[in-house]
Amino acid sequence: MNTGLMTVAQTAAYMKLSEKTIRRMIKHGQLPASRVGDRSLRIRPDDVERYVSDTSISRMDQIHMECADEAPADTNAALLAVPVLADVLAAAANGPRMVTMFTGCGGLDLGFAEAGFHIVWGNDFDADAQAVHALNLGPVDGRNIMDVGEDEIPDCDILTAGFPCQPFSNAGNRRGVHDSRGMLYKECLRIIAKKMPKVIVFENVKGLLSTKYIDGRNLAEVIVEDLSTMNGLGYNVTYQLVNAADYNVPQNRQRVLFVGVRKDLGITFIFPEKHSRDGLTLRNVLTVPAGAQAHVDWPFSPQALDMVAYIPEGGSWKDVPYAHLAPRFQRIRDDMKKYHSPNFYRRFSRDEICGTMTASAQPENCGIIHPTEDRRFTVREVARIQTFPDRFQFITDTPKNITAMYKVIGNAVPVNLARNIAEAIMTQVFEPAEGGAEYNGH
Repeated sequence: MNTGLMTVAQTAAYMKLSEKTIRRMIKHGQLPASRVGDRSLRIRPDDVERYVSDTSISRMDQIHMECADEAPADTNAALLAVPVLADVLAAAANGPRMVTMFTGCGGLDLGFAEAGFHIVWGNDFDADAQAVHALNLGPVDGRNIMDVGEDEIPDCDILTAGFPCQPFSNAGNRRGVHDSRGMLYKECLRIIAKKMPKVIVFENVKGLLSTKYIDGRNLAEVIVEDLSTMNGLGYNVTYQLVNAADYNVPQNRQRVLFVGVRKDLGITFIFPEKHSRDGLTLRNVLTVPAGAQAHVDWPFSPQALDMVAYIPEGGSWKDVPYAHLAPRFQRIRDDMKKYHSPNFYRRFSRDEICGTMTASAQPENCGIIHPTEDRRFTVREVARIQTFPDRFQFITDTPKNITAMYKVIGNAVPVNLARNIAEAIMTQVFEPAEGGAEYNGH
């Protein structure tokens, strides 16, 4: 079984019981469960296994008989337990084993799985990201990574980590390593030192490159040094600031990527060549198929809508008449030099590549305004800008969940960027020198 948390539907399918029976067992204290945030129930696989092993065969048969009348006439309940992208996971089942830390909702995981990497374990502490990942790619371990022992994580060929970027982000307060989240990088080192995978991939925001470590050194240099000397063996580390738009992503999104290859393999990773940006404008992204899932938006506030109405396609808050600016924007307009002429409320045109999608999805922080309609991009439109396929599903059943989907998508690694990097790693490190052989772990 997967080591992550299971939904009620997944538990029901695994135990061959109805969801109603599982909920009744939870209510009566027979099966431990906890709530993700204030919403869905989640069950630990260990608790499911314990219940099954502690329950006699005759009693299990009786439970199955009791719930027979409750079971659906079709197999929909069982299908809910199967990740939406199970076919992608199955195709990579014989590939290099991958452990993913600070997994998020699955952008990086999906890109690597599409390139043939077999995900054996993932971890993320964010409940919304956990729920989306479970729906599409299977459950992840939802514990705080500081509570996870090294021996609880499977051995792997590659380890990826998108440790929290907010401490280094231009959109945040840039506290860097002085923010407790910034030190979660050390948790990556703890796991790497134990597992020593063949390849390591770190992803973070551009701000990391200008962040100083607690001793005054540049943080990027510290990362290279830490990995280069790991366990007396170390990694050949290369890092590069990349723009996702150069790798088939319809978005100008700059991120720094570190790729380390264990030194005994004698390989230094080379970043893939940039691609053409043809076909990446919003005009090519925003035609969403009729009936597409999660094609709903988070409404703007009345104050924001009043400003948006005055912004033409390709414009920004600078086009809004002074009288229609919110007071805080009037203060900025009064002294543009003091505030470094910020370009809030950017409304990209259909013939432009979109700007960076952020977790906040606020018009002050990113170009979230639709080119021709006075609204935010929908969840599905933002997902397309991040290159999630249309069959990748999101949870939009409540206004709170809709808002949460913008967060998890904005925090994700664009799928196409991840796949391009993953394919380069596969070719340079894991594929045999001469074609034809399947990866065998050696």
